[in-house]
Amino acid sequence: MRSLGKYLLFMWRTVTNREPLRVYWQLYIDECMLIGIDSLIIVVITSTFIGAVTAVQTTANLTSPFIPLSIIGMMVRDMTILELAPTVTAIVFAGKVGSNIAGQLGTMRITEQVDALEVMGINSASYLVLPKVLASVTLYPVLVILAAYLSIAGGYWAGVLSEIYTSEQYIYGARLDFKPFNIIFMLTKSLVFAFLVATISAYKGYHTQGGALEVGISSTKAVTNSCIAILISDYLLAELMT
Repeated sequence: MRSLGKYLLFMWRTVTNREPLRVYWQLYIDECMLIGIDSLIIVVITSTFIGAVTAVQTTANLTSPFIPLSIIGMMVRDMTILELAPTVTAIVFAGKVGSNIAGQLGTMRITEQVDALEVMGINSASYLVLPKVLASVTLYPVLVILAAYLSIAGGYWAGVLSEIYTSEQYIYGARLDFKPFNIIFMLTKSLVFAFLVATISAYKGYHTQGGALEVGISSTKAVTNSCIAILISDYLLAELMT
């Protein structure tokens, strides 16, 4: 409870006594490059192969001749949109971006750069953390949309190239009984996950104490705590929105 209270107070500091918004614009753009653009490759690789593996394993478990192969497209689509794209990508996002945020802020803390900002009268929590949170919340949903598309495409190519099913069968299944609300659910998850990863990682890095060893410990805690928060919030959102 003490850690939760400190985390909430830290979040309050990031949105109060902040600098004029024009000060954050360039910081926001820089964070968008680091958080969004630099994560493209790992998201592309992960999501494509997750879709391919899902399609192949689903096919391997369809032993009944009465189940049409088109059902594979529907299963890959629903699993991707509801769970794989937002949640698995969030765990990868926590490992890539969360550790980077915690390491960066932890290094600034132990080298007294954070204290220098405070001496100059700048709210260091807002100046350093708010652009990261905004960039994360802005770009992570875009990464999730890309991951969903590539995962479904990965399932398509895995089955078609392996001649497990035809292109028409997969596309028919992918379009069968589609629920638009699932997209809203996916994007809601992505916003929550992005906020949790950015804020928890920033909190751990900002409160680093000690030396270089403690920076590594803070990065590790940032990733593990972010993953736990992602899984808990994933369950809560599933209960609330389904």
